[in-house]
Amino acid sequence: MTASLTHAPDTAQQVAQVLRALALDENLKWRIPDDPVLGPLARKVAGRYVAGPSLNDALERASSVLDRGHRVNVEYMGESCRDPERAVAETDVFVEAARVLPAGASLSLDLSHIGLAIDTDLALTNATRIAEATCGTGREMVISAEGSDRTDDILALHARLCERFTHVGITVQARLHRTQEDLPRLLERPGRIRLVKGAFLEPEDIALPRGSADLPAAYLRYAHMLADSGHLCSFATHDWQLIEQLDRHLGGAGDHHTAPWEFETLLGLGPDRLDAMAKHGHPTREYVVFGTEWWLYVCNRLAEDPQRLLHAVLDAATPTRH
Repeated sequence: MTASLTHAPDTAQQVAQVLRALALDENLKWRIPDDPVLGPLARKVAGRYVAGPSLNDALERASSVLDRGHRVNVEYMGESCRDPERAVAETDVFVEAARVLPAGASLSLDLSHIGLAIDTDLALTNATRIAEATCGTGREMVISAEGSDRTDDILALHARLCERFTHVGITVQARLHRTQEDLPRLLERPGRIRLVKGAFLEPEDIALPRGSADLPAAYLRYAHMLADSGHLCSFATHDWQLIEQLDRHLGGAGDHHTAPWEFETLLGLGPDRLDAMAKHGHPTREYVVFGTEWWLYVCNRLAEDPQRLLHAVLDAATPTRH
């Protein structure tokens, strides 16, 4: 079966497109986890990529990442919130996370989780609360990437936050054609710039296809721009070739305490990458997510590499431990 997927790139890309489309179905986001049959199986699959449903689960996982010598980035999942009262209540969770997370942990969030899908002023008010809380506890706050239809609003809100705060970072997607123009402007703002390939379902006039041969080159071009700028940045990728090329570009060594860059991988993916870069002296960070709204996140993780569907089948078939 592995060979079949490997030698059928068209099929693999079709599977990835289906997964990305399913991730955008907000009805499924609620129905699958609550389904009495599918829910338990899907939660087993999610368990590879998600720390757990609660902040306590994230705290436990964050501490273990720090014990391994890496930094940690924690995100509470819940994109596309459409209830104003819920958006405020979810903001409370981020504020509490800023208070209790261990030193060395940064906090990430989707702006649509705290009101962007409802009203930009509501999102700004809630984001300002989180920025105040993270600033007060000496940790970074990083705004996550979302679909391209929200990028203008996200960058505009980030600009507003940067008028008052210097610790609020932003995530940019190498896939998006607009990044060529966005990145130079973002380099003029404070806060870490987190570079990802981009996992969302996008038309080709908006973004490079995930399987495009041009995508690694685009990622490397933007990564070099960030590295050479001296700006705070994170190289968020599991691509060994990109990691090794960046390692060489950075001189094959870094100062863990003073280097402005980081190598970052996601929970459940790439711990060997982090360990290798840490041995070279580079700062490293693992991205830990928690919460019950993991549907979009997990679908996008599977879509990035359809081979992960094999892991998903094994995870779903594994007996639950009591």
